[in-house]
Amino acid sequence: MKSTLGFYGGVGSVTGANFMLDTGKASILVDCGLVQGDRFAATKNAEPFVYDPATVDYLLITHAHADHIGRIPKLVKDGFTGDIYSTTATKDLASVMLVDALKVMEYEARRYGYEPLYDEGHIMAALSKWKTVSYEEKFKLKDDITVWYTDAGHILGSGMIHLTRGNRKIVFTGDIGNVPQPLLRAPVIPQDYDYLVMESVYGDRLHEQVAERTALLQSYIEEAQAKGGTLIIPAFSLERTQAMLYEINNLVESGKVKPLPVFLDSPLAITVTGIYRQYINYLRPEIQNQINEGDDIFDFKGLQFTGSIDDSKAISTEKGAKIIIAGSGMSHGGRIRRHEQEFLDETNTTLLLVGYQSVGSVGRLLQDGAKTVIIDGEKVKVKAKIAMIQGYSGHADRDQLIELVANGGAKAKQVFVTMGEERSSLFLTQRLRDYLGLNAVAPEENQEVEIEF
Repeated sequence: MKSTLGFYGGVGSVTGANFMLDTGKASILVDCGLVQGDRFAATKNAEPFVYDPATVDYLLITHAHADHIGRIPKLVKDGFTGDIYSTTATKDLASVMLVDALKVMEYEARRYGYEPLYDEGHIMAALSKWKTVSYEEKFKLKDDITVWYTDAGHILGSGMIHLTRGNRKIVFTGDIGNVPQPLLRAPVIPQDYDYLVMESVYGDRLHEQVAERTALLQSYIEEAQAKGGTLIIPAFSLERTQAMLYEINNLVESGKVKPLPVFLDSPLAITVTGIYRQYINYLRPEIQNQINEGDDIFDFKGLQFTGSIDDSKAISTEKGAKIIIAGSGMSHGGRIRRHEQEFLDETNTTLLLVGYQSVGSVGRLLQDGAKTVIIDGEKVKVKAKIAMIQGYSGHADRDQLIELVANGGAKAKQVFVTMGEERSSLFLTQRLRDYLGLNAVAPEENQEVEIEF
């Protein structure tokens, strides 16, 4: 049985995941994400889809990050009428993530003249088509295709998608979780597949700091306290913020650091944290036990949720040492930008990066050592210390990715290495060839490959 696998996004780049499996009788799209950089609604995202959305039968979603879900309402706007599937937590998170993305687009429309990719009606239409399943729950698509999800360990509700037809199997990993994660279980290693479409964000790097990440975070907090300065943490509202709250909770409540003002300055992150409270069954067993024993892991002395703009602006008047956690994680939008304008030119400020920074984002420029950055049209001098803890990455590193394939890919006919910058994808591709003897390839954008499925 011949099928076509199309790579319409998420190749040569970390963001914009968009893959198509077409059996001739069933057209199945996996993820439909934004290409992320300095702005949401840039020209790339506004371009027409390579395929006709009206011909797509199903959309399967791996997880709720914008680079995997951000163009779903546009897909609906452009004619998609099929069913959407994900885990239950992914749908709940997506419902707030998509509304937040629309707010950013509306802001960009006012400031830069970009038209939003969609409106609220398209979000509601997408959610009305959205069905949810649990991990390991099998369901049928037409053309005798069976599908199920397993835990990807990346964010709450993230899943690897397994599709079988006859005696053939293909797995789409989505983003694969780093091990160990502060909150989540390790990824379930997929087994006995013929084809694998996998991520490669850190395909050429190791997370050397995993074992010492909490100690490093503690040291930066203590440094801010000693200097009476500000520790700014740009963090993704989904997963990274909750991990930071959990880590700081443990440091404060154990007495390892003295309590200090900690501002969670992101309405989206506040809402997402509420969703995390609803799905503790997705968390590691040790975390569930900690919660069941009475510890609210997302609340501790000194923590303040600043939902309103007025509360956010008032943070700058807080004297002495403080921590500000705000989105976005790459500083390409959100309240973090105002705090960076306020504090980056102060020598007693530390900007702590705890996640991947995409090419072109303010976060990437800061990571690369820029002495000045442009934030919302304002030139900002960078006198602050720029620090990074790679161990908090939500993505598996090079060796973890290789191990995942080594432990489940013995019968793989082909591995497609995607969702990484070109050098990362090519490096991992070569490693899979050299170390495991696999037929691994890094597809090009819009490439279509014939497979036996």
